[in-house]
Amino acid sequence: MSATVSTHVLDTARGVTVVLYALDGENRTELARATTNADGRTDAPLATELVADTYELLFAVGAYFVRAGTPAFFDAIPVRFTIAADGRYHVPLLLSPWGYSTYRGS
Repeated sequence: MSATVSTHVLDTARGVTVVLYALDGENRTELARATTNADGRTDAPLATELVADTYELLFAVGAYFVRAGTPAFFDAIPVRFTIAADGRYHVPLLLSPWGYSTYRGS
């Protein structure tokens, strides 16, 4: 089994650092790190050979808002998700200084 994970941060052109972790209970192992480009996407998928398990994307949005000169409520946004089958897992983050939402995209 193998799955691909990608992400897209909407409402950004300044670059958000994203870290992908594999989870084992509360322990995390870093698998990949990237910064979003001018389109809000990473230049390549964060991972392409993931197995069924639980993972976390950590979006470092605090630094993004500091560079933008925008006061913000969030410093980092963790998104935990489970891969259950082969396929493409796209996890977009819709972002504003005071809120966010995420979902499994296509």
